Amino acid sequence: MKTPMTKSLTCVAVMLLAGCATVPPDHHVLARRDVAADLPSSIHLAAEGWPDANWWQAWHDPQLDALIAGGLKGAPSLDVAATQIGAARAALSRTHADTGLSTALTASASRQRYSGTGLFPAPIGGAYYTGETVRVEARYDFDWWGRNRAQIAAAAGEVNARNASYAAAEQALAAAIAQSYFSLQGDWARHANLEQLIATQRDRIATYDRRVARGLGNSLDRQALENDLTLMEKRLAEDATAAAQEREALRALLGAGNAALADLKPVPLQPTAHALPARLGIELLARRPDLQAARWRVEAALSRIDAARAAFYPDVNLTGAVGLDTVSLSHLLEANSRTLFVGPALTVPLFDSRRLSAQLEGARSERNELVAEYNQAVVNAVRDAAQDGAALQGIEAQLERQARADAGAAALLAATETKLARGLADRAALLDARAGLLRQRDDTLALHQLQALAEVALIRSLGGGWQAAPARDTTAPIDASDPAPATMMHVQAGGNDHTPSTIPN
Repeated sequence: MKTPMTKSLTCVAVMLLAGCATVPPDHHVLARRDVAADLPSSIHLAAEGWPDANWWQAWHDPQLDALIAGGLKGAPSLDVAATQIGAARAALSRTHADTGLSTALTASASRQRYSGTGLFPAPIGGAYYTGETVRVEARYDFDWWGRNRAQIAAAAGEVNARNASYAAAEQALAAAIAQSYFSLQGDWARHANLEQLIATQRDRIATYDRRVARGLGNSLDRQALENDLTLMEKRLAEDATAAAQEREALRALLGAGNAALADLKPVPLQPTAHALPARLGIELLARRPDLQAARWRVEAALSRIDAARAAFYPDVNLTGAVGLDTVSLSHLLEANSRTLFVGPALTVPLFDSRRLSAQLEGARSERNELVAEYNQAVVNAVRDAAQDGAALQGIEAQLERQARADAGAAALLAATETKLARGLADRAALLDARAGLLRQRDDTLALHQLQALAEVALIRSLGGGWQAAPARDTTAPIDASDPAPATMMHVQAGGNDHTPSTIPN
């Protein structure tokens, strides 16, 4: 013979097995692109040992170091990313708060008169009664199907994505400051070299005037020299304008006033012995913070699918309450006024007009969208790194040839000076050789400027020196009032029952 408890348990088991809503199948799953879409094997660069977190220090330029440090501290472009981190951390805190044991204290007092002609006869009917209740209630969600764990994992994934986005914003800002600075220094260097070339050109014209006065020249050749001088002076004005515009662009990146660049001085733009990787491989691309942000958004979407799937299954909670209840305040603290309740609560989804199915399909569609965005981000990352690496290689090849041209121009000037000292050449030949050397130097300065810009572009394409910090424990709630971390926080939440990601960390 079955006892009432046995019958109750049997009824609960039947409801658990038959009362669940049917989980719709997942027919449209986009495959995540493997980052092993490797770069062209022909791209080889200098040394191992890349990357360095403070990659800009490889140029050994205190001005550049100070500019980037100041920009990362107070640039307006980072404020939005920092605010988004705070919002994600607050959402994670709320999700933590919705799990585990929750308790509440309630107290109430009421006065009621029962009808004298109603259900209750005298002495209850027609009398006034006062009720006082003090109760402590507790509720615990067993989370048998992992819904709460999946929600925490999704919230933690969003925190990781926001932190990676902040790192991407930092890298973009540092790269933009460095490129603007190198452009400005390159403009200044070429402007100074052009001033020397203009002075040499004016000296050539004066020398030619003396030859014309002796009947050794003609006006057409002199006019050609004047035309060249006019073009040089025009380019000098253009270079000055470009330098002024670049200076303002740099100031805007720093978000600072005019005084921020008051002490900025021209320095020689020397080529740096960069420490780029010997081969542009997938292990570097996987470090890009924008790829990590996209990866964490996919992970969060997978966790939201887990949570939406768990909503199809019964929800079992344990609730209880202990307190005091009396109709007379004088008896409230007596032992006989005690109340006690404890018992399970079962919620089984039956018919919900396909609300749960719609939620699950929405989560799956979001996953497919984020996977597609991740795949495109991988393609873009491979393209950027390949193009920037090829560009840098091309510039370095040009610099090798330009070095030979510089050496030839310098040798010609030295030989002309020797001939002039021996009376075998005139001053016009010397000025021609000097002008040729200055023109070659302008080409060299332009290539050095392009080389610095290309190196920064490649460093950014490979994620800079960013690395996620070690994983932190997320079993405790996150304090949403904490400021956004200066370095990356890697939040990891357990409990996911979706397929582990194949995207490398």
